[in-house]
Order: sequence, then C-alpha cells, then structure tokens
Amino acid sequence: MADADPRIDRLRLIRSANVGPITYRQLVARFGSATAALEALPHLAARGGGRAPVIASEDAVMREIARTERLAARYLFLDDADYPPLLAEIENAPPALILRGRLELVARPCVAMVGARNASAAACRFARQLAEALAGEGITVVSGLARGIDTAAHAGSLAGGTVGVIASGIDIAFPPENAALQESVAERGLLVAEQPPGTEPRARHFPYRNRIIAGLSQGTVVVEAAPKSGSLITARLAAEAGREVMAVPGSPLDPRAQGCNLLIREGATLIQSAADVAEMLRPIDPRSVRSPSSRYAAEPVAEDAGEAERRRVTDLLSPVPVPVDELVRQSALPAAVVQIVLLELELAGRLERHAGGRASLAG
Repeated sequence: MADADPRIDRLRLIRSANVGPITYRQLVARFGSATAALEALPHLAARGGGRAPVIASEDAVMREIARTERLAARYLFLDDADYPPLLAEIENAPPALILRGRLELVARPCVAMVGARNASAAACRFARQLAEALAGEGITVVSGLARGIDTAAHAGSLAGGTVGVIASGIDIAFPPENAALQESVAERGLLVAEQPPGTEPRARHFPYRNRIIAGLSQGTVVVEAAPKSGSLITARLAAEAGREVMAVPGSPLDPRAQGCNLLIREGATLIQSAADVAEMLRPIDPRSVRSPSSRYAAEPVAEDAGEAERRRVTDLLSPVPVPVDELVRQSALPAAVVQIVLLELELAGRLERHAGGRASLAG
C-alpha cells in the first residue's frame, strides 16, 4: 500500500509551505514523526498568527517519488543511517537529499573546492591538478558543477572520487555546457540535489547548495574568488560549521585573487599543494559527531509557549536578522520556548531564517 511508504509523509512535510530544514527537524523532534507533525501544522500556524500553510499532497509526493525512481535516483533522509554525519551536524542540514552515484565517497575524507566562474586559465589548471592529486590520495573532492574552478575540480578528481552538489533538480544540468560532466559525475562519482526533479536553478537555491558543499567537507579550499562571491559565502559557511578554510594566494593585480588574499589575511590557511590540504584535514574523532538518527531526540522542543511568552519573543524581532541565542538571552525564556514561538511564526509565514542561526520578521 502507498501509505506504508515511510518516505511519503517525510517528503510531504519538507515540501509543505513555510517548512524549512530547521523547522522540519524541530517538528519531528516535537511530535515524534512526520505524520504527527503534518497533523499539527494548521494549529501551530494559527498560534503564530497566520493561516494554515499549504501542505504538500500525497499525490504530488508520490508523483515526485515515481519521477525520481525513473531517473535512477534515490532519496537519503536525515534520519537514515548512511546520511553523512558531518552534513548532519550543520544547523540547517537538508532533511531529504536526492542522489545518483556512489554514496560511499562521502564516507572518505572530503574537501570542498570552489572558486570563480570566470577563473583564469592558470587557476583552472592549478585546481584541476590539485583535485587530481587529492583524489589520488583517497580524498573526495566536493564542488558545485559551476563554470570555472568547479568544472576544473570535478575534471581533475573524476577518476579518483568527486561529489557534485547542484542547485537544481537531479535531472537539470546547469550550466547547460556541463551536462556531459554532470552525467559523468553521476556515473563515476556522486551527484547530490536537494530540490525536487524538474526544478530549474534559481538565485535563492545557490546559497542552499553552498551549505551542502561546505557541510559535507572537513575543509573548503578557495582557488580564485572576487571579494563578493558565492565562493566566499561557502568559505564563511565552512567557518561557521567549524571546518577548515583554506585559500590559494594570487596576484594583487588580479581582482579574481582579492577574495582569496582577503581570506588568508583573515586567518585562512595558505595552500600551495595537495600536501598542504591533506595536512589540514585532521581526523575527526567520531565520538564528537552525533549520528543522524540521534538528532531528533537531542532537540529540546517539548515545551509550549503562552501568549505572554509569545508576545515577549515577537516584540524582540524586527526585519533585521538577530541570533536566536540573543533572543533567548533578552527574553529570559527557556530556549525550548523561544524555539517553539519561532516555529509557530515561521509556519504562519511571519518569520525568515538566515545563515548563522539568525531569524527576522518576514518582509
């Protein structure tokens, strides 16, 4: 029977309006299952002062599952035993991923390699050689299948082990000229998507893609990047997750090197060879990494909030993002109570989540 498929309600929950990765985790922690959380959505949204969110239908999710299976892809959920533990550690870990290829590649040490789309020929050559050397040492190279440095990193590591994380559905190649490379990554490495099949990449999807690249990896290497670029966003996300940030220095005369030089000035490790990267990828003690299946039970969100507490938290919020820890301090409420108020507001469409554990009122 279709209702016996455990994927359906989990996908219905994450595909429902106003349910992001953090809210998904908190809902499952609070109610014990995706099924129970779905039933509670209208009530929680009403308490947050909004209308009930649009809940993904069972038919829509079953069509998505069928399409995914036709593409020879499969799902990986946050509570699955083989979900990558390092990715599970980030605050907004994707509740559901769609994969093609060799999942065992992320069980090896992983390093992200990112950089400019309009990279110089010299930087692309260096990235390709660096990726090839790292993969030859048993280190998986993770990148985003974009033009420039990403393309060079995948090309160099394809034979030894590469992971491509894309901002579109698993069946959409972007940029189009990388369609053959994307298919090669799926066949010989691992292709990872968070969006449902058929989703065209949009600007808002790329920061979410970047957090997966950084989250899968023990460290991130930036080969060439302008001061304001997606590559530096990935480096910042890596630093926020407590991972190593590394950068390849470049000429001060080349604007494409300014981002890397800035990272080094701010404390990133200067990289000149694969040996430099390998030295930074120290083994992570497995005792310090919680298993994905333990994360729901670890979230203390069992308490409820009263009207006075709800008003106290809401009054502290504004359109300016503020750390949730700061809301806890200033409200003098238990963290679990603050979290449930934020959960209600998000489901009501009144709250936006931001990187670095911050939240703001929706614009």
